[in-house]
Amino acid sequence: MSSLLNEGDLLHEDSVVWLESPDRLDYVRQALDKTMRRRGKPRYERDGRLVGYTELDKTAEADPDSGLQLRRVFFLLPHDRDSEPEGPYQAGAPGEAVDPRTIAPRRVGEKTPRSQRGSAAITPAGR
Repeated sequence: MSSLLNEGDLLHEDSVVWLESPDRLDYVRQALDKTMRRRGKPRYERDGRLVGYTELDKTAEADPDSGLQLRRVFFLLPHDRDSEPEGPYQAGAPGEAVDPRTIAPRRVGEKTPRSQRGSAAITPAGR
């Protein structure tokens, strides 16, 4: 699914579940995935790792054609900054990357100086 989200895609989000502490991550990738259920850990079939996901409220209706729910997932790939600090995202970030501190139910995450340039960008020495 598209990683370019708008708040209309997130109307039925009830909660965000983190599998890893978002405080230690400069950014996470966010995307909408089709899942079988509204709640619980969704299947993850990408490289890298699932770091969080949303759960939907009871009024969320499944897609009439597929019977699946659209839920937001948060993930990192093996070459992302947390695993390869000197790698391709030492500075900059992938297009779907947002600062996990800005994520909340029904709210699209935001790009921040930390998510785009790394934690060094927000320290006094990095200014």
